[in-house]
Amino acid sequence: MGDTSRLCSVWLGSETGILKGVSLSRKQAFNFCNTSHLSRDQEVRALCWGDPAESELLVGSVDGTVKTFSVEKGAFTETRRCGDPADGCFVGLAALGGSALVTCAECGTLRVWREDGSSSEPAAELDAGKNVCRMRQSPVHPHKVATGGKENGLKIWDLEKPEKPVFAAKNLRDDWLDLRRPQWVRDMAFIPDSDKVVTCTGYHQVHVFDPSTPQRRPVLEVEYGEYPLTALSLPASGNAVVVGNTHGQIAVLDLRKGLVRGALKGLAGGVRALQCHPSQPLVASCGLDRFLRIHSLEDRRPQHKVYLKSRLNCVLLASRALEAEGAGATGGAGAQEVKEEDDDDDLWETMERVEETPKRKPTEEDEGIEDEELQKKSKKKRKKGKD
Repeated sequence: MGDTSRLCSVWLGSETGILKGVSLSRKQAFNFCNTSHLSRDQEVRALCWGDPAESELLVGSVDGTVKTFSVEKGAFTETRRCGDPADGCFVGLAALGGSALVTCAECGTLRVWREDGSSSEPAAELDAGKNVCRMRQSPVHPHKVATGGKENGLKIWDLEKPEKPVFAAKNLRDDWLDLRRPQWVRDMAFIPDSDKVVTCTGYHQVHVFDPSTPQRRPVLEVEYGEYPLTALSLPASGNAVVVGNTHGQIAVLDLRKGLVRGALKGLAGGVRALQCHPSQPLVASCGLDRFLRIHSLEDRRPQHKVYLKSRLNCVLLASRALEAEGAGATGGAGAQEVKEEDDDDDLWETMERVEETPKRKPTEEDEGIEDEELQKKSKKKRKKGKD
């Protein structure tokens, strides 16, 4: 399986517990799991790279285990117990130098695990509050992470000083009726080349926070659509953010002016994960419709559309270039041929067009017949009344 795993440039985690790899150049998809022991307890909820060389994947499951998958060997090499199912699912997973891990569960328990993995006790543990929806690591400063959730505002933590957060966002100002505005942080990302953090909420808002200023409220607030936003990602070009919601709508928002640059079409279900390529103008998305889609951020057109049979929770792109063309597909163990789906518009155009026949206008004869029938009915009613 090592030969097949090295071909994959996109990795996805499914509800059925299968780690899926996709080779776009060869138009092939691969399942990496033991299909005889699949269960809902193995559902993949978090994915990240285990090292800068991208030779290992860290896979977080619902049962609280974190598995290490070797891309070179094409197999799982290690399993670590990093939580309890009672704590809730993983909402974040990150590598912290060597084999040290950072995990965060829905209950708000954020843990740092030692490199050797020999101890069942975490090296550090902190409470990020209840109902956490997402934990993200800073790509520039790996020891900094951000958390947020329902009625749990954005917090930025320094894992070297975990006593209290280095930044805690303040709730939005009351509305025009002096009523409190609720909080629901669904996802966040660190904006490169700055201290700013962008978040999306379950109330279709996008906020930008700047911890370098005394202001703890958002320095920018944008609304998109009418449905809860579930995921976001930052393109390589910067100054923009890609957001997706529960109705399969994806849009690119300008972070300087707060305007919508454009929308990405084609999705048919809620978006669960987004990731922009670190160097190319591409964004990958997945969700409830079981498709992996890759769109271009330049013309916003779909580049790839792959059906993967399972509802998908997370997506991870390799930093190497995603090649659209390549050699013909070759079979391999565990491989399934993937044919990229054509647009539905082509299907409708090939179908025979059926036109309705126009209704015939009533003639004078028809009107005369109707008058006679009405007269007969009225006579019958009179007879019944006399009886």
